Amino acid sequence: MTKIDRTPTKNDFEHVTEWVFDLDNTLYPHHVNLFAQIDKNMTAYVSALLQMEHDEARRLQKQYYLDHGTTLQGLMIHHGVDPNDFLEKAHAIDYSSLTPHPDLADAIKALPGRKFIFTNGSVPHAQAAAGALGILDHFDDIFDIVAADYLPKPAQATYDKFMALKKIETNKAAMFEDLPRNLTVPKALGMQTVLLVPRNLEETVVEWWEKTSGEDDHIDFVTDDLADFLKKITA
Repeated sequence: MTKIDRTPTKNDFEHVTEWVFDLDNTLYPHHVNLFAQIDKNMTAYVSALLQMEHDEARRLQKQYYLDHGTTLQGLMIHHGVDPNDFLEKAHAIDYSSLTPHPDLADAIKALPGRKFIFTNGSVPHAQAAAGALGILDHFDDIFDIVAADYLPKPAQATYDKFMALKKIETNKAAMFEDLPRNLTVPKALGMQTVLLVPRNLEETVVEWWEKTSGEDDHIDFVTDDLADFLKKITA
């Protein structure tokens, strides 16, 4: 049985009172492709900043993402960019592809305890996306890249800062993410871990480091439908 076939039960999460969710490609599904707009904006930013052709800028953007966790972190380290300027331009996108998701809203509302958005994006971006989905009011707080001092997941220090600031009891917490590498630290901290994957996993183009494998022991569950998954553990 693969992890995606493993049906969660209420018992698997009965100890959880702290619910932590990534934003992009997690609270909304991968096929919405909202992040493609951000990706395009980041490539344009790198191209303009470094006077590079599009393809060269995109290669550097992806290399910084791989090496540093975000393109922004790489640009700050190597080129001293203003993070606020980058975030504003990267998140200048159209949110109309996101529509209210009542089932997801009800499922999040039904979770016992506190709920957080923990994102490598910005608070305004998280507010806009979660607001468009109709789920923003069900979260207690948002921890973003600014609160993390621009040090992104999967850095241990960023998780430590989030856990300390929000007083998270990690043995009573669950983390939902779309990137396998971002679940390594949460699992080591004693959290229950859930990976969100595209519905048509084999047909979706993702970078090699974004893919899961049978050897990812730090991932407890895999799902391609967040609302359905949450309903099963609160039923």
